[in-house]
Amino acid sequence: MSRIDRLESTEVVVVGGGPVGLVTAADLGWRGRDCILLERTDGAIDQPKMDQVGIRTMEFCRRWGIVDWVEASPYVRDYPQDNVYLTALNGYELGREPMPSMNDSIAPPESPQHRERCPQNMFDPILQRFADTHPGVELRYRNRFESFVQDDTGVTVIALNPAGERYQIRCKYLVGCDGGRSAVREQLGIGMQGRGLLTHTVNVVFRCADFNQRHDKRPGYRYMFVGPDGTWATIVAINGSDQWRMSIIGNAQIKPDYTQDEIVAIAHRLMGAPFPMEILSTLNWARMELVADTYQNARVFLAGDACHLTSPTGGLGMNTGIGDAVDLSWKLSANLEGWGGQALLDSYTVERRPVAQRITRFSTGNLSVMRDAKSDPRLFDDTSEGAAIRERVGHALEHGLKREWYSMNMHLGYRYMDSSVIVYEADENRAHIDAENEQGAVYTPSTRPGARAPHLWLADGRSTLDLFGSDFVLVCSGPSRELPTQLLRAARTLTLPLRVEYVSEAHTLYAKPYVLVRPDGHVAWRGDALPNDPLALLEKVTGLGPSASTIRSAFADSRASLFERPAALPSDPLV
Repeated sequence: MSRIDRLESTEVVVVGGGPVGLVTAADLGWRGRDCILLERTDGAIDQPKMDQVGIRTMEFCRRWGIVDWVEASPYVRDYPQDNVYLTALNGYELGREPMPSMNDSIAPPESPQHRERCPQNMFDPILQRFADTHPGVELRYRNRFESFVQDDTGVTVIALNPAGERYQIRCKYLVGCDGGRSAVREQLGIGMQGRGLLTHTVNVVFRCADFNQRHDKRPGYRYMFVGPDGTWATIVAINGSDQWRMSIIGNAQIKPDYTQDEIVAIAHRLMGAPFPMEILSTLNWARMELVADTYQNARVFLAGDACHLTSPTGGLGMNTGIGDAVDLSWKLSANLEGWGGQALLDSYTVERRPVAQRITRFSTGNLSVMRDAKSDPRLFDDTSEGAAIRERVGHALEHGLKREWYSMNMHLGYRYMDSSVIVYEADENRAHIDAENEQGAVYTPSTRPGARAPHLWLADGRSTLDLFGSDFVLVCSGPSRELPTQLLRAARTLTLPLRVEYVSEAHTLYAKPYVLVRPDGHVAWRGDALPNDPLALLEKVTGLGPSASTIRSAFADSRASLFERPAALPSDPLV
């Protein structure tokens, strides 16, 4: 090995500075942890790979206090968000799905937030800014991860700085957020399963200030171009003004290699007329459906594209990766703070991998709807036969792609099942749960264990979601305002941060008078009465397992002492 020029230490090293890596680092910092993020590039984005910040991700932004930052991004907020199906911009319009602009969007009843249009070249700087607000977080751009070695007490990472100097970082945990060709995953030897390569696609970002004035269609966010063999290209509004992304959708057999003249000719074909365009960047990429066999190995974890690759048809890739980051961050923090056990870390793959399997299948299905709306060459004819074909294809796209446009259940309705740190109910109907999880549109709020705790507006103007994030929270919504003293004593014994919130207006929606919500906002347990063995409950949901007899003995002594002296606990205690 080459000489090591510097030795350092931190709690967590994050590899990869895309949105998932930035959220992992920022959320750790928000929780008071120290971490170093390594990103091999300078962080500049010339090919934004995402442009939708989904509703669940916006709920996390609300938690972090950065919603205003997202809403202030340079995207033109009154730009229409319609999805339009057509043969060419100066050809036939086959149909459209009207969508409100960001200015006209309102939060649905199920959430305090709505989705935002904020492409990666705008969203990454917001996440960088958020991460930089935490003194324990250090973002190191143009620093390349090279390798790691892990042992029983930590991980040793080797990195290369811009000057070519190798240095060593000793950390407790390593998180690979380094994309589809993850070096961390490769070193772990973790395989990936799924349908694999779906298409070769070419993305071209170009500038044209008067793009929408050069055709006769009402403006839209996404133009989908249909030929005899189905949808073969799209153009989307990157900033709602003068920048656009053209995607030429190929197949899995041929890897295209277009010249610039060929790219311009394709753009002119999509417009239906020549127009001036300034090509800013070109990216050849492979559309995949793959999920890693596991998301972790001892002290090393994967998140985002490093452990799942999906078609972007649905806008779920980055948003699912951010869900990974939030799930993992609180579990790492719990272990670093001493109140989380190994079973809590082990639950990461069990909880998050099924979510990725669900969204990859869904997204590939959306792609199939696009590609399979086939017609024939008469699609372009100004005849009654051509009109009939256009009506049929437009109808197929309009109805088939509603699953993509209206997919709230994919964003909010996933539920963690089979997790060792969640207490499930005996009467669960697993077949019904699995079928419900596959539905994209219909989201039914629920406090069933493993589900996202539902949103409800409170009398003081807050959402119930504003109660969650940093601690475990016991939501009490029944008529009794009995202080759950024994549960709080058990939390104190385990040094677990537990807060009690009395929310009488949540009684109907939350179904049970007692609902225990984790720091990630998912339900860990619920009941009609307080638990008979509160220490056992908390040991399970934190992954500590049955504690040493001395801890149980100390807890038993503290329970007995409750009856020997007054317990001067506040009505809304924070332990």
